[in-house]
Amino acid sequence: MDMYSLTTETGALLVAGGLNPLYIEDVIENTILEDLDGGIDVTSVATVPFEQRSIATFGTRADGCVSGLVIAAAERTALNLLCHLSGIATATASWVDAVEGTGAIIRDTRKTTPGLRALEKYAVRCGGGQNHRMSLSDAALVKDNHIVAAGGVAEAFAKVRALADTLPIEIEVDTLEQLQVALDAGANVVLLDNMPPDVMKEAVAISQRHTANTGHAVLLEASGGLTIATARSVAETGVHFISVGGLTHSSPILDIGLDLQTII
Repeated sequence: MDMYSLTTETGALLVAGGLNPLYIEDVIENTILEDLDGGIDVTSVATVPFEQRSIATFGTRADGCVSGLVIAAAERTALNLLCHLSGIATATASWVDAVEGTGAIIRDTRKTTPGLRALEKYAVRCGGGQNHRMSLSDAALVKDNHIVAAGGVAEAFAKVRALADTLPIEIEVDTLEQLQVALDAGANVVLLDNMPPDVMKEAVAISQRHTANTGHAVLLEASGGLTIATARSVAETGVHFISVGGLTHSSPILDIGLDLQTII
């Protein structure tokens, strides 16, 4: 056990939250080493006796949803992670509240900070959202560039299905004509890219007719150019998911402070 090792209790909480304790130890160690940069914490070493023990109290300076307490370690590392992750959780909770009662589910994307994906997606779950795929290998998302390279929507879907017939496959479309092609090809999850709500509503109707005629269920996901102000109107079109890249790449921090009370 070194200074960065997590306790058994904390490790169990991380596993329960879908996080790998070894990954978390690496994150904590790397952030602390980044702060020290090969040296020491000059101010703390000079002013704080080695034997001193204190109680740390975290307090938020705004309403929000807290995430990351189980990985808090060393003052600035703890605050950097807590503020960032809690900001993501708070933003997610706002989106979830905005679509409450519609049945639509808020999901994240892979637009995450390099090295922090698992933590940021954990924060989304803390805020009441759901995770999209964690990596390029656990699900396929056929986007416009893949469609161009493959020669069309149906061709792209068939090629991915031939390579990975057991993986979930989602295909992106930006017109109703492409949606129909994707449905005819056998897609069961379709991403509606940058469609206005009135077009999304028609897309929902098309997918419902397809299901009624074929018995093949289809899930629709809205993405692109969405704001929290338009979230409810999008959700009310009947789409199943709303994916929001901004949850992980643009959420402001939740302002959290730390105060120490010396006990020894």
